[in-house]
Amino acid sequence: MVLVALASGAAGALLVFLLAFAWRAPRRHASMSLGYCAMQTFCWLVLKCFYKIRVRGLENIPETGPALVLSNHVAYADVLVVGVLSPRPVRFLSWEGFESQKFLGFMCRLMGTIPVSESKAKDAIYKSAEALKRGEIVCIFPEGSLTRNGSLMQLRKGFELIARRGGAPILPIAIDGMWGSFLSFSEGKFFWKLPQHFPRPIGVVVGKPFLAEEHAQTRLRMLELASEAFAMRPSLEGHLSREMVRGLAQKGGKIAMVDLASGRREFAASTLLALSWAFAGELKRQTTAKRVAIVLPPGICATVANLGCLLADKVPVNLNFSLGREQAASCLRRAQVDTVVTAGAFRAKLSERSPDFPWGDQVLDVADFMTKSSRLSLGWRVGLIRCLPGSWLPLCMGLPKRGGETEAALLFTSGSSGQPKGVRLSHRNLLANLRQIENAEILPEDGVFLSSLPVFHSFGFTIGLWYCLSRSPRLVTLPSPLDSAAAVKAIKEEKITVVVGTPTFLRPYARRASASDFATLDWAVVGAEKCPADLIDTFNDTLETPMLEGYGITETSPVLSVNVPDRPDPGEAPGGVWVGAVRGSVGRPVIGVAVRFIDPTTEAVLPSDQVGLLEVRGANIFMGYLDAEQTAKAMTPDGWYRTGDLGRMDDEGFLHLAGRLSRFSKIGGEMVPHGTVEDALRKVLGLIASLEVKIAVSSAAEAIKGEQLVVLHVDDLDVETVRNALAAEGLANLWIPKVFKKVPVIPILGTGKLDLTKLRELAQS
Repeated sequence: MVLVALASGAAGALLVFLLAFAWRAPRRHASMSLGYCAMQTFCWLVLKCFYKIRVRGLENIPETGPALVLSNHVAYADVLVVGVLSPRPVRFLSWEGFESQKFLGFMCRLMGTIPVSESKAKDAIYKSAEALKRGEIVCIFPEGSLTRNGSLMQLRKGFELIARRGGAPILPIAIDGMWGSFLSFSEGKFFWKLPQHFPRPIGVVVGKPFLAEEHAQTRLRMLELASEAFAMRPSLEGHLSREMVRGLAQKGGKIAMVDLASGRREFAASTLLALSWAFAGELKRQTTAKRVAIVLPPGICATVANLGCLLADKVPVNLNFSLGREQAASCLRRAQVDTVVTAGAFRAKLSERSPDFPWGDQVLDVADFMTKSSRLSLGWRVGLIRCLPGSWLPLCMGLPKRGGETEAALLFTSGSSGQPKGVRLSHRNLLANLRQIENAEILPEDGVFLSSLPVFHSFGFTIGLWYCLSRSPRLVTLPSPLDSAAAVKAIKEEKITVVVGTPTFLRPYARRASASDFATLDWAVVGAEKCPADLIDTFNDTLETPMLEGYGITETSPVLSVNVPDRPDPGEAPGGVWVGAVRGSVGRPVIGVAVRFIDPTTEAVLPSDQVGLLEVRGANIFMGYLDAEQTAKAMTPDGWYRTGDLGRMDDEGFLHLAGRLSRFSKIGGEMVPHGTVEDALRKVLGLIASLEVKIAVSSAAEAIKGEQLVVLHVDDLDVETVRNALAAEGLANLWIPKVFKKVPVIPILGTGKLDLTKLRELAQS
């Protein structure tokens, strides 16, 4: 019986192949042989079984003439994708070892591949160039091997030589969706993992051809195409609430959150979802406004309030409670909210510090609601969550199927350089960034994550809330990032594996902790401001914990790039180790983010290795500010967001920041970075390891040179001694400040950043 079934199955498969070949053969390109068409048909059937492919830009493949195709290399199936989608036969450069294998060798010969050998690399270049001269299409994966983190790796030299010798244009192609598949290197291994989606959605974008002389822009163009392919993912059109419900339902009775605000309280995923579901009903009864303000620190109350807003299809507006009355009132007014959600105990505590905080007319106490909720009401909800399939729960809750470009959250920027701006984030933006963070593999599935960053902080909002709720890591919350003693205790007792913070918030850890306290901590992720080298050294050497620097902005949901741990590599990379982190960089851009660098004066696009104003584009870029004029200033007509940061990219794809454009002074025609001068000042004054910010650099107008640097300092200084020490350190004379001003305190925002507006006011007063 088994043999009969196998025989009938093989006969059926053969019949399907013959029918497909009979349909495709008459339509093949004139240059395509019947043998190639047969192989292409076979590959087409294989792809149809396992992948659902969406394509854009096929018209960019020339009907005649040569073209050198460059594609990113995420999985072994990339060859099939390019070969099947091209209407013309494609000659691939492939490892010569494939030729000696029976089936693969037969495929290679049938498709006319060009073998590549390390000992005879020039032969492949000559053969490829000759094929191009004959008007053929040649494809090369310029990374040379599969990507190790899903992003574009270093582009090996030689492809531009092939294009020039062959007199052919370069045709870039980006393939998205393969990372995490069975044939990729995700999870640090080939093959031995289960498929996550079936059929797997794949996005392919074919770019416009460009001349070989423009090869310096190849990386940036491929990143741009990759961002377009990533944006084609169907899952990005979903609703964020459904993502949370699915994630929590999968955890079921497992502990999803530990709140350390007052004592220690554990919450199972089903309980957390049930509380939020109940609170969503309360929000629907109490307010008809679309947006709801939330004034709470990290913890169970903030989690239920935010998740309840999502389940009620409302927009959470987490307000920065460290703002002054006028700024807070302005945020509430511009957000057009009529209800503020808080907790009684926190409101009383905040009122002691800010008695005139603008609470508004209607205040909902989420802590009081949870206390008074009946066990019966929560019990039947928990029962449904535990018993029903995860796909049924959104129907029971009445959740929308699509969110897409509609607003999902409103965050206000820190206001470090002016009035806080209202950043509108869509469901698409947040869903995209959650997938980008997941693909970066910076938060392991079995991890325990400590979040003390405020929920009004973009990192605390996306990573410390939505990521941990919808994914596997357990979330442990602390109400304040300034309580380093509680943080060190939590890391030790809760066996934390990953912690995220700013340099300002993480520096006190070094004074309070030892390596034994951090025994379970795999790494610390630092962002929001430049991380001092001494802090990285302290974590590495004293606490024996790697510190990985990342980069993000509220307007980008927020993660843009991040260093990840180095990992063993099975023979592909030199030394057997794949390098995921480079000191001084903020890591490689996450999947789906395109970058480019602009000359601040001419606005011309610069080569990636030259410092310029960083612009980014991708599905995670915000939908706009509350103020349309501010949006127009920040966004280009074709969708690029101007970050305000200066940076460059090295050959291996790591992003290096040179500072904020607003933290440069143009003195005598030269751009002087405030951050570099501050680093030099901290060194000569012995403040490198200081936990307190005692010095900052700003600027003021000056008649002759346009601007002059102003040093704001807390302690008494001998100005001439300091200036001489800066000169001895090798600082250029133009960069040595002449104006020093003592102030009571250096103004710092609640996010841990310098308050640049107040710094300028102090410098100019």
